[in-house]
Amino acid sequence: MVRLSNNLVGLLNFLTFVLSIPILVGGIWLSRQSNSECERFLEKPIIVLGVFLMVVSLAGLIGACCRVSWLLWGYLLVMFLLILLLTVFTIFAFAVTNKGAGKVVSGRGYKEYRLGDYSNWLQKRVSNTKNWNKIKSCLSDSKVCSSFADKYVSDTVEQFYAEHLSALQSGCCKPPSDCNFTYVKPTEWNANATGVQNTNSDCNTWNNDQTVLCFNCESCKAGLLDNIKSNWKKVAIVNVIFLVFLIVVYSIGCCAFRNNRKDNAYWNRS
Repeated sequence: MVRLSNNLVGLLNFLTFVLSIPILVGGIWLSRQSNSECERFLEKPIIVLGVFLMVVSLAGLIGACCRVSWLLWGYLLVMFLLILLLTVFTIFAFAVTNKGAGKVVSGRGYKEYRLGDYSNWLQKRVSNTKNWNKIKSCLSDSKVCSSFADKYVSDTVEQFYAEHLSALQSGCCKPPSDCNFTYVKPTEWNANATGVQNTNSDCNTWNNDQTVLCFNCESCKAGLLDNIKSNWKKVAIVNVIFLVFLIVVYSIGCCAFRNNRKDNAYWNRS
């Protein structure tokens, strides 16, 4: 008789198998539609995730329902490694996102960002020229600054300073406040010819060219890291919930594996 633990493992893996189908189809569709570096970057992980879920869920489904012990053993091994991997990643995600936050600027509704405030590991990732060139391509494709310019184009300087900008808008689409540039419009600022040398290197990096702006600024990299920090923390919280689910499924799977061995031993004696 197929026992309760086998039925539960079979049901859970059937649901996972059904879930893997739209994930895999979505990845294949994205690979056919991709026109940018960002889309091409996303398609491969989605396809790999879809195939992985499909193969693992099939192994668990067949192993539990058909009482194939070696398949169920392989399934449990993969589950154990996945639990271990997610645990390590979750701890790592909390560790590298522990530092860094936007700074409140007097008289501004938005915050500003400094690259040095974030973890060294994250800083190294965005400071790598090859990595940053790909990221800039993604930022350009997403039109983060062109949509920003259209949204606030009619603002006066007082209205603009009161806006609540996102980290990317603040870091990439305008110069830092300590440059003391004169506001013309959201993505156009004039340098004041005061002869005072500003210590912030982003002031020299800023360019009114709409394809350049502050995409090469340290503040833009910091704005991106603030986004990553926020997103990784959300992912880490989801991972904790998913880990609890995996541990429960793994425990049920161990019971099903034990049942299979008992049943096989019974039939061998018979």
